[in-house]
Parts: sequence; structure tokens; C-alpha cells
Amino acid sequence: MKILITAAGSYGDVAPYTGLGAHLRREGHEVALAAPESFAALVKSAGLEFRPLPGDPRAKAASGNGSGTTSGAGSAPEKRALMRAAGAYVKELAGGLADTVEQGTELMLLSTTTAPLGWHITEATGTPGLGVYLQPTHPTREFAPVVAGAKSLGAWGNRAMGRFSLKMVDRVFTEAVRDLRARLDLPAATPGEVRSRTEPGWTVLHGYSPAVVPQPRDWRDGLEAVGNWWPYHAPDAELPTAVEDFLRSGPPPVFIGFGSMAAGEGERLGELAVRALRSAGLRGILQTGQAGLHASGDDVLTVGELPHALLFPRVAAVVHHGGAGTTAAALRAGVPAVPVPVTADQPFWAARLVALGAAPCAIPFKRLTAERLADALGRAVRDSAPSRAAADLSRRMAGEDGAGRVASAVARLAG
Repeated sequence: MKILITAAGSYGDVAPYTGLGAHLRREGHEVALAAPESFAALVKSAGLEFRPLPGDPRAKAASGNGSGTTSGAGSAPEKRALMRAAGAYVKELAGGLADTVEQGTELMLLSTTTAPLGWHITEATGTPGLGVYLQPTHPTREFAPVVAGAKSLGAWGNRAMGRFSLKMVDRVFTEAVRDLRARLDLPAATPGEVRSRTEPGWTVLHGYSPAVVPQPRDWRDGLEAVGNWWPYHAPDAELPTAVEDFLRSGPPPVFIGFGSMAAGEGERLGELAVRALRSAGLRGILQTGQAGLHASGDDVLTVGELPHALLFPRVAAVVHHGGAGTTAAALRAGVPAVPVPVTADQPFWAARLVALGAAPCAIPFKRLTAERLADALGRAVRDSAPSRAAADLSRRMAGEDGAGRVASAVARLAG
């Protein structure tokens, strides 16, 4: 089949789809991945055709998350500003997404971010679509929506808040959907109207482990957690020599990175991280990320983007922002974590790590201090319980084949 995968946002929103696309390509499909221009090299390195989407991933990150929600915003004016930014982002994205669908496309695989736009394209072109989400977005009694934070509101409250969350997503997409439907010569319809007639028969395969988020008992058929699909890296890929030398020069270090979060706070965070590491008597590897994190010294090493699959199994613990991909990568490696969630779905994943015992605690980004981080690291590294829990989850995740499950669904659609 000629398959188009669409994914927008920051690195963690796009990279997993390179692994999924590579798997589908090995199954004999022609696969293109539409993503922001900054990911062209990443996509091509996986052997996939790249099709550019508009928009700066950093602007997306500022809007909260890929579905246009604004969890983590502060005052009412800040929330309104974030809603406007998110609306502008998806409006720009809509036109670019339509341009990526070439004649002959036989299947669209839509991410959490792109599905509310992709539905209109599948309607206009008759192209089948399949949801491939990295987060659970459908309302359930069993937990609050991922963008609402980590606290359960009770069965009724969780489901009600889940429905409200989707209404807020639809609000963000209103102008984008209006313009997109006009461009596609479709009858006018609101995002909510299209959602209500699309979702009941819409299949969504979720790329996270059911060992981390068990399948909600009140989800309808067609919604399923199948296991992660992992970012692609070449079979012969190796860590840089400087990283290898550092790893071999002493005990396993702690990885510290904040992904696409905390832009411009690199100097402060670097100093904070070094104080925490030295207070806890640990070495560290700091990943620059969007924050520009950096530090120097014999006991710390600053690195750029590296495959987590190669690095994480060799560290003592992972300090991260609680993104879905980094959370899963640390668990896959079987190492404990100290999540420092910033916004959007990050508090949800951080809370899951704590509930599963793979993290001693979560430290909200606004409350992060060197003292709190040093204490958490000491507990993560020297208490055996987080390591045992992470190792157990790693074993359970090793038996899952998320990309294979998507490939099987694709094969069924192909007939």
C-alpha cells in the first residue's frame, strides 16, 4: 500500500513514527512521513519519503501539546493567549497537511495532533484512515484526561472532564476546520459535528504499553493500546567516542534532559543539575535539548541528540520532563526515573511512573531545586525498589510489538 503517516510537533511527537514507518516499509509498503521541515533528515535516515509540514515545533510546544490544549497555563489571559497561539498553529498546519496527500495515497495514519484535520481530508478523498496516537485521548472513568494533570476526579468527573477536554480541542480547531473544509469543497461542519460522526467507527491504536496505562474497561471496541513504536536508528549505530569514553571512565552516570521544554533556561538548569549531582555523589550526562542545557567538569558531559535506546541502558537513572517517548524509553531500558513535568500530558506520565514504582517521586518543574533533585536522585539510585519496578516493566514491554500490531491492522485494511 501507499501509506502516508502524518505527525506534527516536537521531536517526541515525530520520532516514534520513523520507527513505525520503517517497520511498515520492511513489510513491503511505500511509506511517506509528513512532519515539520526540521525533521527531514531524521525521516530520510529511516528510509522514508519526507513530506514537509508548516509550522515551527517550538510554537507548538508553546501551545501546550499537540492537541491544542493548554494545560499548565497560568492566568486567564495566559490561557487565552495560548489558545490563540494553538489556533494559529493548527490553521497553518491544516493547509500544509492537505498538500501532503498525493494522488494514489491508499491509507493515512494520523497522529493525535493531525487526526482532527485528517478526518476532513479522508472524507474529501475517500482515503481510509487509522489513528496512531501516542497518548490516550478518549474519555474514561478510570483516569482524568492526560492534559488535565495527574489527579483523578472520580469516575464521573474523569469522564466529564474528558468530554470537556475534547470540546476544548474542537474549539482550537474551529477556524482551521472551516478553512480546510472550504478548500476541500466539503459542506460546512464544525469540528464537534465531524468528531461525533467519525469517532464511533474510528480505529485508534495507541503506541504506549498497556503495562504502563492499562486498557480502560469503558473504552469501546476499536480503541486499543498495542505497545510502543520506537524511534528509528540504524542497526549499526553507535554512541559517539566521547560518550563511550565518559561511560567507561567511572560508574554509570545519571542522564538529565528536558527535551523540547524550558527554552532559554539552559544555564540555570545546568548549574542546578551539577549541584544536585555532586550533592548526591553522582556523575551526569546532560542533553542540551531546547533548553540549551550545558555544564562542564570531569564528572559531567554535555551531549546533543542521541538514541535513547543506546544510551539509557547504560545510565543509573533518567531525569526527564515526562514526555511520553522519554518515559517509555527509560522504562524500556529498565532504569529508574525522576520526572520533572512541565505541562500538557507530562504530569500524567510522571504520575504513572510514580504509581508504578519506577520513580521515587515527581518534581513539578516550577518546584525544581538542586536540593529536591539531589534527594530524589539518591532515592532513585540507592533504593532498590525503583530499579526493580523499572526492570519488571522493561521485561513486560519487551514482549510487546506495537509496530507489528499496526502492521497487522494495515494488512487487514489492505484485504
